[in-house]
Amino acid sequence: MEKNQAVAGNEKPKSKKFAIVFGAMVVLGGSYGIVKYMHAQKHEETDDAQVESLISPVIPRVSGYVKEIRVKDNQLVHKGDTLVILDDRDFVVKVTEAEASLAAAAGNVSVASAGIPVVAANTQSAAANVSTIEAQIEAAKVNLWRAKQDFQRYENLIKDHSITQQQYEQALAAKQSAEKQLDVLKAQQNSAARQTAAVQSQQGVSQGQVTAAQAAIKQKEAQLEAAKLNLSYTVITAATDGQISRVNLQPGQLLQAGQSLFNIVPADNKWIVANFKETQLAKMKPGQEVSVKVDAYPDHEFSARLVSFSPATGSKFSLLPPDNASGNFVKVVQRVPVRIEFTDPNDSRIKSLRAGMNALVDVHLK
Repeated sequence: MEKNQAVAGNEKPKSKKFAIVFGAMVVLGGSYGIVKYMHAQKHEETDDAQVESLISPVIPRVSGYVKEIRVKDNQLVHKGDTLVILDDRDFVVKVTEAEASLAAAAGNVSVASAGIPVVAANTQSAAANVSTIEAQIEAAKVNLWRAKQDFQRYENLIKDHSITQQQYEQALAAKQSAEKQLDVLKAQQNSAARQTAAVQSQQGVSQGQVTAAQAAIKQKEAQLEAAKLNLSYTVITAATDGQISRVNLQPGQLLQAGQSLFNIVPADNKWIVANFKETQLAKMKPGQEVSVKVDAYPDHEFSARLVSFSPATGSKFSLLPPDNASGNFVKVVQRVPVRIEFTDPNDSRIKSLRAGMNALVDVHLK
């Protein structure tokens, strides 16, 4: 009987202690739930977020063999620094060949231009010859008129036997000679006119040759500039400041134009891409403040702001976007990428962030 009373006495303190602990847990759990509920009314969070950065690929513009590699993995470079040098001997030959072609084209212009004064002189000579023949024709017409007048007088006189037959025949011969002379001069005039036209045509041909030669010079100049440009492309330089990724190149390796060699990641211009569920977007707007914590710096909070929303969900930009019209449909909550940018320019840890790092994002809705 005494033992049963002792056991009952021990159970009462234990029950009281359990009730106190249970009550405290209920209070703490309720408080935590209330705090989380109140926090959820003013915040949207996600841990599906990564640090993003610009990545500038290093791509050769011409094909060639690697002559020299001047950078190493993870090296810091500045814009304009030489990264890789290709063997340029073939390109130097191309430049020399283009220079020789340009010189030949310039010589053709000189030759064609030299013929223009000669053709002009021939044109003037032909025009002068035509003028001379025209003057001779006018003189021949006068001689023919006088010979005809003399012949008509002698023709009347021969009828009266006032002159001899010989004098009559001389007048007739003079008239016929004047006629023939006029015909000859007219034929010469036609020939000179045709010669003048031919010379003038030759002048047009010479001018066309000069124009063609000048156009050829411009073409050769363009080819020379292209050859020099390709020669300059044998020196591959950095397009921006940043840090080199892994350099997987060897001297003597053949590179193709457009082949991606490695990347340059700038130290600045970093942002966050957070993938929020579509059910979280109702109260989110551009311009809202954002708190960001990166796994690499769990004790540091970065200040940021929401900038923009993606025009489509992430699945729509995938290589094989889902087609809900085929097969069995299963509703899956979609995620929308959101761009978040840092707002504190004096935060030195931003430069220490690396693209791809995981982050926890908290958007302040109010």
